[in-house]
Amino acid sequence: MLTVGDKLPAFDLQAVVSIEPGSAFTRITDRSAPGKWKILFFWPKDFTFVCPTEIAAFGALNGEFADRDAVIWGASTDSEFVHLAWRQNHKDLKALPFPMLSDIKRELSAALGILHAEEGVCLRATFVVDPEGIIRFVSVNDLSVGRNPQEVLRVLDALQTDELCPCNWQKGEEVLKVA
Repeated sequence: MLTVGDKLPAFDLQAVVSIEPGSAFTRITDRSAPGKWKILFFWPKDFTFVCPTEIAAFGALNGEFADRDAVIWGASTDSEFVHLAWRQNHKDLKALPFPMLSDIKRELSAALGILHAEEGVCLRATFVVDPEGIIRFVSVNDLSVGRNPQEVLRVLDALQTDELCPCNWQKGEEVLKVA
């Protein structure tokens, strides 16, 4: 699995950005959103139970991430058409403010090393990537356990200080000073 300090692999994926006919799809690449931090998170399967709780929670924080010059990209190995159908049929996903990427050929998931060995789906992996394309944070949960998007936001805040941040540090608090 790729980790902190590694370069985000090159990718070019179809994504769902709305439920509106004619404008539902776009392409997202590793070069999209230049100069921005990227929050790239993966879930195992569409039309499941834990996944929409996480996706909706990231959606609720989209403005907070945007205020920090970060974009959110969610992804799974489902097709763009499955993503679209899920968004059209799940009340919490209809107005999702970020793209749902389709890694149907599993190229990005495999390059990141986040495919579950037995199930062949993505683990619940989260990557924070800096504007230069370097992975600065990685978190992976088991298939059955949802992640905490608020913690991802806290880590982004800490990374953007470029300072030493203690355990449970929150934006606006003092950072550590080397004596």
